[in-house]
Parts: sequence; C-alpha cells; structure tokens
Amino acid sequence: MGKQNLNRVSVAGLLIALGIIYGDIGTSPLYVFSAIINGKKIEELLIVGGLSCIIWTLTLQTTFKYVILTLKADNKGEGGIFSLYTLVRRQKRWLVIPAMIGGAALLADGMITPPISITSAIEGLRNIPLLSEIHENTIIVIVLAILAVLFFMQQFGTNSIGKMFGPVMFIWFSMLAVLGIAHIPSELTVFKAFNPYYAVKLLSVYPKGFWILGAVFLCTTGAEALYSDLGHCGRGNIRVSWIFVKSCLILNYLGQGAWLLNQNGVVFTNGVNMKNPFYAIMPDWFLLWGIAIATVAAIIASQALISGSFTLISEAIRLNLWPKMKIKYPTEAKGQLYIPGINTLLFAGCCSIVLYFRSSGAMEAAYGLAITLCMLATTILFSNFLVSKRVTPSLIWLFLVVYIGLETAFLIANLDKFPHGGFVTLIIAGGLFTVMYVWYRARKIKNRYVEFVRVEEYIPKIEELSNDNTVPKYATHLVYLTSSNNHKEIEHKIMYSILRGKPKRADIYWFVHVHTLDDPYTSEYSVEHIIPNDIIRVDFKLGFRIQPRLNLMFKKVVEDLVANREVNITSRYESQQRNNMVGDFQFIVMEKFLSQDNELPVFEHIIMKLYFWIKELSVSEERSFGLEQSNVAVEKFPLVVAPVSKLKLNRVWDHDDEQ
Repeated sequence: MGKQNLNRVSVAGLLIALGIIYGDIGTSPLYVFSAIINGKKIEELLIVGGLSCIIWTLTLQTTFKYVILTLKADNKGEGGIFSLYTLVRRQKRWLVIPAMIGGAALLADGMITPPISITSAIEGLRNIPLLSEIHENTIIVIVLAILAVLFFMQQFGTNSIGKMFGPVMFIWFSMLAVLGIAHIPSELTVFKAFNPYYAVKLLSVYPKGFWILGAVFLCTTGAEALYSDLGHCGRGNIRVSWIFVKSCLILNYLGQGAWLLNQNGVVFTNGVNMKNPFYAIMPDWFLLWGIAIATVAAIIASQALISGSFTLISEAIRLNLWPKMKIKYPTEAKGQLYIPGINTLLFAGCCSIVLYFRSSGAMEAAYGLAITLCMLATTILFSNFLVSKRVTPSLIWLFLVVYIGLETAFLIANLDKFPHGGFVTLIIAGGLFTVMYVWYRARKIKNRYVEFVRVEEYIPKIEELSNDNTVPKYATHLVYLTSSNNHKEIEHKIMYSILRGKPKRADIYWFVHVHTLDDPYTSEYSVEHIIPNDIIRVDFKLGFRIQPRLNLMFKKVVEDLVANREVNITSRYESQQRNNMVGDFQFIVMEKFLSQDNELPVFEHIIMKLYFWIKELSVSEERSFGLEQSNVAVEKFPLVVAPVSKLKLNRVWDHDDEQ
C-alpha cells in the first residue's frame, strides 16, 4: 500500500475500519464501569474521577500514542508488533525480546477478549424481567455455543460476512452515543470529568484509588489491535473513523456515569447486587434489541481478535519466531488466512477461560494484565523507530518517560489482579513467549554448526558425477533447499549428500533459496545459471506475509525458464527423450536431529531438547514450504553443535596380546 493510498479516506474504507478495527475497544463499555464500581460505594469522586481517567486514557494512550504516533510506523502499509519489529530489528539484537513479549501478550489477549465480550453481552439477559433469574450455567452454555460456532466458521473465511461488519458496528456505535446522550441531562456533573484534576484526585485521594487504574485500563485494551489492523484499511481511514468512535464511546461512558451518580450511596458487588450500568441506561422496551446488537458486536470483536491472531502467527513463522504450522487460505481476499492449529488453541483457551471464571465480572479481574506488557513492548520498539527516523533525542526521551511511566503505572495497578485470575493470562502469555524464545534461541545455536563451502570448488565433481553412467540416476532434476544467502556458497551437508556415500546422480541440479524480506508483500525471484543446463540456483524473495508455496512457485519458475529457452527439462532417458517427455523432479529436504555426540551447556541442552520436542509437534519442513510429498525425500542428518572434546577411553591389553 503506497503512502498516498495509506492516507486516502473513503466511505468504504471508513466502514471497513468500523467493522474490523474497533471491535475490541468498541465493546469495552460493556464492562469498564462494572469493573470500576465493583464493591465500592457510589459517590461523586468515584464516578467523575473514573470518567476523567477513562477520557484521558483514551486521549493519551489510544489517540495520541497509537492513532497519532504509532500509526506512522507502517511497514509498506502494514502495522502490528512484528511489522514494527522488522523496521528496527537491525538496530539492536535484543529488540527481539520485546517483540516476542508483545506478540505473546497479544495472543493471550486473543484468548480472553472473546469470552469477556460475549459473556458481558449475554449477561444482559438478566436485565429482562422474565429472565432476571436466569442461571449462570445457562449463560455459560449459550456463550460456549456461540464460541463453538464462531471458531467452526473460521475454516470457511470471513470475506462474505465481513462486508456486514462495518454497517453493524456503525449501528453499535450510534446506539452507544444515543443511549449516552439520553442520560447525560439527568446529571450534568459528568462534564467535570473533562478536567484531568478529577482523575488525579481519584488516584491520589480516594482510598486505594491508584488500583482503580487496573479497571480503567480496560477502556484502551483494543489500541494494540487497532495498530495491528493498519494494513486492512489505511492510516487515513483509521484516524478519521476514530473521531466518530471516540466520541460515541465517551458519550456512552458519560451516560453511564450520569446514571450512576443518581444511584448515590448504593454499593454494587459482582454476584450480589450488580447491575451493569451499560444495560441500566437502556429503556425497557429496547433491552432485547440492545442485547442482540451487543452480542453481534461482541462476536465481531472476537472475530477481529481471532483473524489478528492468525496474521500474528503467520508473521512470526516467517520471521522464524514460531514453529512452522499448516496455513490455509479460505478465500482470495488479501491477507485472509486460517491456521487450524491456532484456531484449536484459541478455542480451547476461550472455553477454558469461560469455564474457569464463569462470569464477566470474574474475567474483568483478570483482563488487561498481559496487554500492558504488549503496550510497553510497543513503546520500546517505537522509540527505536523514532531513533531510526532521526527524531530529536529530547522528544524521544519525552515519549519514553511519559509512556513508560504511564504504562508502568497501569502494569502495577493490574498486578493487583494477579491473585484474582490475572495469573491465568500471564501463564498463557509466558507459555507462548517460551515457545517463541526456544524457537529463536535454538536457531541461533544451530547456526553455529552450519558450515558453508564454495560452490565453485565442487562444480567439477558434480559435472563428473552427472556424466558418470556407471552410477544409477537418482533423478532427472534434483532440487535442494539451501539456507545460504550467498549464491557462491552452499551448505557442506548438501555437497556431502550429493557426492559422498551413495552419490545422487542427476541431469540438472537445482539449489533453491527462500529469503524472507522485512517488507510484507514482495514476491520475486531471480535465477543464476551456475553451469547452463546443469547447475541452476533460484532465489525467492518473499515478504514476511507471503506464504512460501514452493511447489507452485518453483513450477512457475521452471515454466518461465522453458518459455525463455533457458533450460531444457526434457527427460534424458533415450526412450522418454524420443517421446519428448518431461523429466522427473525430486526435492531433497535435509532434516536435523540432535546427535548424542554433543557437549552442550545445561541451558543450551534444555533449549535444544525443547526445540526438537516442539518441532515434533509442528508441521514438517516439506509441508511448511508447500511441497508435494509425492516428490520429496527427507534426508536426516545429525546436528553436532558442540562436539565432545575429550573422550575418556583406554585400551585394555589382555595377556595374549602382550606376548
């Protein structure tokens, strides 16, 4: 997406933005005020101060940090934690750590957002007189059924129903605004909330006021998802639509605040006397419609998080930060993909959270802790992006001080949630981070072992083997995947595979290399004829959002070369040559296993053990590269990272030998 398209605003773009960008942050009015007032006596300072915290959090955190600043850090039109990482990863190696923490926290957030949004919406049924006594188990069953249908539908793609998301979310935000406006006149005191003095007073004077930040933070949890979806509709559409969205959100919060001020002295407690202010401001005749619209909005919010998780994992795979997984493309829509393994993981996680917490009130106590880590990670990465853009150092330090200070305050306040269920999301995020770290670190350890040799030194031997009729032909075309970026070098193990032991004779040897670029959608290739019609190297340059479907891509390259008369792929067997038949293609995939002949430090030994265990669970090399298994041979070889240096072994002489 070019800079002009990125900033272009259109009605269609604004509707798309409403449909897929604001689901998470747009459904926060369902539970934010419930979390703020839980267990507290309603009084003016609590409500006006809470409103002030919400308004200034949305302004400082969402509007200024994300909508105004972070959206500038686009990678060829794409956003998100990994897109930001690719822009700065060449500056400092350690930046991979905040990128992995941010990615893991976003995935953990993807597991709790659908349960809390959908459960909050369905719990609205209790506001209908006939259903006021609806049992908790009934609500849980309804929520689980909605989740089951939602995750089942992922395999078919969301291209068709996605077009409905924008209009539905427009109705949702309009409803938020109208409901809020209807109640504001009942208590005009709420307008004091625009003065940040009341936010400061609440946090400093109100008993345990600082810890209320943990509940306030829920109003901005969708800001990171907003940045991740930059590529879907462009910076211009996000910025313009945010004006409408923020206005609707604040009007609704003001309306809820006005209603709460009229409940002065009441104590609301989850499970005892809790009345959700969101539903309380709805007229009785509108309740059923309101619950239906809220449920659909919650489902749309969940869909956005699920789709975002698929994109996040596909980027992590391309950047070698996650095990290879099977990726499907349900529709031709750009960027739309489906990862069955992640879909199952998210579904299991969402259902477990619903069954463990059982109510939205309990989920509120756990929600937000992980995502603060993601926001801190984004702050660190974005400050490095500002350095790369040669921004004045004093402004970079100001940005760091303000946002590390603000997000650290949110993190400390959210740590109060740890014993109340916050540990669940931290355990999930910690597990996901461990997988990323093991995959990344093991690759660094393996790279110490990879030995490259000069291709030119082996050319005569390969030519000699290719013309040696005494060696049975292994294949007409023999294709090796190489990790060497330098076209003049090749892994020693590949040359060993071709020439040593049982030599692999072929008419044409192909060396194929896939280079993942830092920009998202590049799809190019180049060809080098090392020895014309004998040894050919093909380099694919693919963006980190492009799936390497090598079987199709390599076939296209061969077709282009044949059309340009650069290569003759006709079989060299005499009988088949007479009939002009195409020769066979055989791919060789070199698969490593951890040799027993290693003397690794304890930590690295654990990393490598975990790596190979995770690798067993992940998709095989040939499937991850999109190769047809019928023409792929997997060749295993031992990985010796740290050979045993001193082997204690003494020869024992028997008496006959001595004589």
